[in-house]
Amino acid sequence: MEQILITLSVCLIAGLLMSRAVKLVNLPAVTAYLVAGLLLGPFFLGQLGLPLIGFVSLEEVESFKIVTQVALGFIAFVIGNEFRLSQLKSMGRQAITIGILQAVITTLVVDAALLALHFIRPDVISAASAITLGSIAAATAPAATLMVVKQYKADGPLTHLLLMVVAIDDAVGLVLFSVSFGIANALEKGHIDMIGVLVEPLCEILLSLGLGAVAGFALNALEKYFHSRSKRMSLSIAFVLLTVGLSMLEFDIGPVHLGFSLLLVCMMTGTVFCNICETSEELMDRVDRWTSPVNILFFVLSGAELDLNILKNPMVLLIGVVFLISRSAGKIFGAYSSCRLSQCSPTISRYLGPTLLPQAGVALGMALTAANLSDGAVVRNVVLFSVLVYELVGPTLTKIALTKAGEINPEGRTSSRSPNKPKPGHTLG
Repeated sequence: MEQILITLSVCLIAGLLMSRAVKLVNLPAVTAYLVAGLLLGPFFLGQLGLPLIGFVSLEEVESFKIVTQVALGFIAFVIGNEFRLSQLKSMGRQAITIGILQAVITTLVVDAALLALHFIRPDVISAASAITLGSIAAATAPAATLMVVKQYKADGPLTHLLLMVVAIDDAVGLVLFSVSFGIANALEKGHIDMIGVLVEPLCEILLSLGLGAVAGFALNALEKYFHSRSKRMSLSIAFVLLTVGLSMLEFDIGPVHLGFSLLLVCMMTGTVFCNICETSEELMDRVDRWTSPVNILFFVLSGAELDLNILKNPMVLLIGVVFLISRSAGKIFGAYSSCRLSQCSPTISRYLGPTLLPQAGVALGMALTAANLSDGAVVRNVVLFSVLVYELVGPTLTKIALTKAGEINPEGRTSSRSPNKPKPGHTLG
């Protein structure tokens, strides 16, 4: 027990110290936390084998998975706050259109690129793996995006649309992956499992949204019995922990294997709660502040589990480079074209794409599901490679895009110990 507590404290301190270092080069704090985790991981300090300093193996990092799951739950709960009816009336149709179209376009672009590589070098990647990777490319990680938005207090139409799109992306990505993985299995086994392709993913989405809605109504009903801010905040935290736990349940009904999407469950809980509770905005803000240490641990642990062994395989690097280029092109073109179709402003159309590049947990989960393909290890390693690149580069690209869109304003305050004054030459308008 003492080892767990010391390890978590070392992760927090390392992440905070690294955030001071990257501030000198104007990088987002998310990048600092990931780098701190990478340094504490089994490929750097972990190699020394020193007790309590660094992770000696990827399995040790995996043992802290509950922390990352809880952090994702809180992140999804906060993102649910973006789906207020006022926002949905002004941006709901655009967010749904963009969320679906950019994901589909990205999948098609990556499919085309990797299938072309398959026909040129069939010994490098199979058609089944190419199609599976195409669907995994659609997934966008909401955690890094939300952390950049929070750190720089980004606000504006692009920011609000972005948070809605990354939330919708989880459901769209789940459907795309299930269909593509079903086709990939059919290519290898000669038959299509309609239950796995259509029934299970649709049931997962509906069950997740249903469970989240029930939790949101229950939270609002119980919240009315408490009046102090601290007790209401504690109740909200309890419900997020409850929904995270429930979302891990799996069960079978006949031939259908059913489960829940953690992100969808917690997001729906936040969405329902924020729309029926009059004081939800202030309460969510307090919960969001309370979870700051959990979010730091999430990214430090994410950095620690980045597997650098994949860099030793030139074929994985080849497929990975093709994957990165085609996915980036698909996300940027898909976002731009769907924004134009939805009649978004030129600013949103231009800068939304780069903010959708971060990729992490959802994609890794899909890659694990694809492990039973004949070359499932290739899929997993390519996704690990993309996560390594996108998690380190993605937050900076998101910051640049939001800054160019005018939704991140320079602030003069660098310390809570001093008054907030704009930097010379800058205005906050």
